[in-house]
Amino acid sequence: MNEKHWSVDITIDEHTSDTANRTRAIARLRAQEDTHFAGAGFARCNPADRDVPEIGDELAVARALADLSRQLIEATTSDLASATHETIRLTS
Repeated sequence: MNEKHWSVDITIDEHTSDTANRTRAIARLRAQEDTHFAGAGFARCNPADRDVPEIGDELAVARALADLSRQLIEATTSDLASATHETIRLTS
């Protein structure tokens, strides 16, 4: 059995201003020595809404993971097209 280990590190930071609270999440994938991807996601709290930081964290992380997923599908499509010399269409 040839086992591989991939890891995703997620960093969340918050920025507060007079007009809005913003949360940013970065999801970094380390797959192999030369394979690194980073997805970004953002969430903003409407000033009229009650501030619940966990909700902003969840939304920003979900968006960062979705961005990371999109990048992996694009990389896979490109790799398959190079290997097969055919047009590849993958969907998520």
